[in-house]
Amino acid sequence: MLTRSVLLNRAAPLSDAERGRLETAIADVRTFRAGETAVRQDTPIQVSLLLVEGFMTRHVDARDGKRHLVAVHVPGDFVDLHAFTLKQLDHDVGALTDVSVAVFTHESLEKILVDDAALAKRLWFITMLDAAQHRQWIYRLSSLTALQRVAHFLCETHARLLAVGQVRAHGFTLPMTQSDIGEVCSLTNVHVSRVLRDLREMGLCQLRSSQVQILDIQGLVTAGLFEPGYLYLNPHVASQAVGHNGDFHDR
Repeated sequence: MLTRSVLLNRAAPLSDAERGRLETAIADVRTFRAGETAVRQDTPIQVSLLLVEGFMTRHVDARDGKRHLVAVHVPGDFVDLHAFTLKQLDHDVGALTDVSVAVFTHESLEKILVDDAALAKRLWFITMLDAAQHRQWIYRLSSLTALQRVAHFLCETHARLLAVGQVRAHGFTLPMTQSDIGEVCSLTNVHVSRVLRDLREMGLCQLRSSQVQILDIQGLVTAGLFEPGYLYLNPHVASQAVGHNGDFHDR
């Protein structure tokens, strides 16, 4: 179930014993179709979901009916681990693509907390990593220009997918429309289109049919003021993420 690539975006990968314990704790495997809501805001929750395949989002629906993306999740992410203590969410979790998720009951997570202090600390680390990414999200929106925001988001996604072995042939799949990217970067669809054109003309990257092709990773990192420290990647992946480790794309 949990392939060796899942959860490798941590400073140190799970041991075989820890991975085995997590796999044993899985209560079910569920699938959601693109566009489905997996977890609804303000609904009591007794399980947490680990994303195995596909992309998911967290989003808040404003009073005016508009959706606002507040996170994008890739394979290996616990999309709602904080619900273990909160027991409900203040936002929705939805499937951006068709997805497969591993379901952990809160009872099984409680048992890990009691019986395995090291693994419990790992799970705590995941929630702290989630918070670090949210802080960077705020920084991106409050401090960067339009081009820097998009470049930073693409670098971040590239780094996270590198960590789980989903970057190949100098690129990766990003199943997001320009409107979705606009929500992430607080830009209009027209503005996103202009920025993507600029990045292409600068020879940094191009986005075609949900495929991001990185042409110059170091240039893209510079354009986005991207520093991967907040992702707490292992050193090898961190070097690849900024183009300092030879052929940074294929692992």
